[in-house]
Amino acid sequence: GMERRRAPAANRQYRQRRFWDALYRREGAEPREWLGGLSRFLPQLEAELRPGDRILVLGCGNSALSHDLHELGYTDVTSIDFSPACIAAMRARYAHCPGLCWAVMDIRALAFPDAAFDVVLEKGTLDVLMVEETDPWDISPQAVTAMHRVLAEVSRVLRPGGCFISITFAQPHFRKPHYAQEAFGWSLRHVTCGDGDTGAFHYFLYIMRKGQPLDPRDLALGCRLHQPPPPPAPPPAPAPPDDDEDYLLAIQL
Repeated sequence: GMERRRAPAANRQYRQRRFWDALYRREGAEPREWLGGLSRFLPQLEAELRPGDRILVLGCGNSALSHDLHELGYTDVTSIDFSPACIAAMRARYAHCPGLCWAVMDIRALAFPDAAFDVVLEKGTLDVLMVEETDPWDISPQAVTAMHRVLAEVSRVLRPGGCFISITFAQPHFRKPHYAQEAFGWSLRHVTCGDGDTGAFHYFLYIMRKGQPLDPRDLALGCRLHQPPPPPAPPPAPAPPDDDEDYLLAIQL
């Protein structure tokens, strides 16, 4: 088969803890929003949230998202990141908000009991699992496995009826197959967000509801993820000669 192209070496740094630790040591908890602030998708997000929800934010970074949710009245918010420098900075910055809990944790191995949360939320965190991919039509087995591992953990810590909300630029055709796996035991839908500006990037909220069935079309998308890619098409057969050529060939016999 064809050799898989390698992503630019610079992309690899986004998966390395030392890169993020250095960034957060420089920036502290000064908010940096990778996909825009909460106001850009608040109506779509609030439609899924209820007062009193136990919310887990994956890969919080130094985004103000957790604090903004707290200010809106969602006061039970746990935020995790694999960078100790990030969590130390955020814990200090928001020490005046006792409902905000901060923890250093790997999203592939969540240290929470089953069904501990009503809502799990991520904004651009899962995109980091894809930074070394060069062809969205042909995702490496390593990336598929890493994504599956994280999503299995998300499903485990969600209570029945709870929801996982993923906010990303990743288009449905490429992201839905990862989310549409029967093993996770959730339904899947998405809504599109944007500024209303023509030419502005749109991004997507994927909403997965634990304990509800997947649409068969999404299930079919999910099945494709684990199928081997189709073999390359054979070269086209030479076109048959037309009648004139047949006649000329016959004369030469």
